[in-house]
Amino acid sequence: MREHEESLRSAGASVAAIGLGDFHYARLFREETGIEFPLLVDEERRAYRAAQLGSGSLFNLLRREDWQGRSRAREAGHAQRRLGKDPFQLGGSFVFAPGDVDLYAHLSRSFSDNAPVEELVAAVTGRS
Repeated sequence: MREHEESLRSAGASVAAIGLGDFHYARLFREETGIEFPLLVDEERRAYRAAQLGSGSLFNLLRREDWQGRSRAREAGHAQRRLGKDPFQLGGSFVFAPGDVDLYAHLSRSFSDNAPVEELVAAVTGRS
């Protein structure tokens, strides 16, 4: 998200992330990645359960899609930082509007399944 934060802000969005770790883990993550947007802590996984986000398994590590995703990430200069509280927790990306309106939801099906940034921007600008 850090690489795409400006395009999302230019489209009118505010960016935030939610992580499973504690405040110490969040501080280290912020320092290591250089993100400047809000990083919220959800140690009890309430947001993850509310969004019905799934979990991966060791088998996901062997899937071609995830293997290719790790290769692309390494080639782009990204590295696995630390393992979080639940390294098998899958993520998601959401766009919410004022008035409790859900504009976009992407629930990750694997570790490398991230929402296309173009879709996030389109949801923010209403061009989806």
